[in-house]
Amino acid sequence: MAKVSEFLRLFVGLVLLGMAVAVSSKFDQLFQSTWASDHLVHQGDLLKLKLDNHSGAAFGSKSKYMFGKVTIQLKLVEGDSAGTVTAFYMSSDGPTHNEFDFEFLGNTTGEPYSIQTNVYVNGVGNREQRLDLWFDPTKDFHSYSIFWNQRQVVFLIDETPIRVHTNMEHKGIPYPKDQPMGVYSSIWNADDWATQGGRVKTDWSHAPFFASYKSFEIKACECLVSVAAIENSKRCSSSVDRKYWWDEPTLSVLNLHQIHQLMWVRAKHMVYDYCSDTARFPVTPAECVHHHHQ
Repeated sequence: MAKVSEFLRLFVGLVLLGMAVAVSSKFDQLFQSTWASDHLVHQGDLLKLKLDNHSGAAFGSKSKYMFGKVTIQLKLVEGDSAGTVTAFYMSSDGPTHNEFDFEFLGNTTGEPYSIQTNVYVNGVGNREQRLDLWFDPTKDFHSYSIFWNQRQVVFLIDETPIRVHTNMEHKGIPYPKDQPMGVYSSIWNADDWATQGGRVKTDWSHAPFFASYKSFEIKACECLVSVAAIENSKRCSSSVDRKYWWDEPTLSVLNLHQIHQLMWVRAKHMVYDYCSDTARFPVTPAECVHHHHQ
């Protein structure tokens, strides 16, 4: 009888897990157009977002999520991409929203792409970091991921961590863990700031510009719109009855190999870190004081 009860408990746990976790690779199952649907180009399994001098384009997830991992396979605008920005991000709603950003800043032909990340907590951002990539992101597809649990947010490129935002609530620093977030991507013209501080403008003779996608994966806890955020937070957190993979102790911090990877990225490829910008922040932001490899 005990074995039967244990089996039933396990079965119910697996059913609950299956209900909560969304896993898919099909665009139409996960996403929908949110801006300029006529600028979303479907070519078999390939999706392209188009930017021309009339409009950019964007898509967003049909559901919102709390904790887990989202990944896209992306190839960026080729050639002269100056002035263009392609973004991949997660965001909640409202003036006190949380947000995790990848922004890919185009450049003139032959110059490297820059990637900017940012973290908003309770509506406050200003946590920019910028990297030069160690590969040409216009020549092939690469995976870009955001991993999120109650202990850390990790930005990854091809599974290499490039940034970590750690939960330091014990230091009185707010952490984004109580708002369901949608998953989004977009392309738009930002030549007022994106390339060399806005000095290089978009050359529309090279338009249209395309960002290409070929795979999407959301392995995360899907939130119910009819349920309060605090209840979704409880539902998406492990308990006695259910164990979610993102709450495994091994995922509460980076492992040694990942720490070494992150240190390499910061040492070799970081070109801007808000933590070091004393002109903007005469007083070092609190999370920068307590955490040394964000």
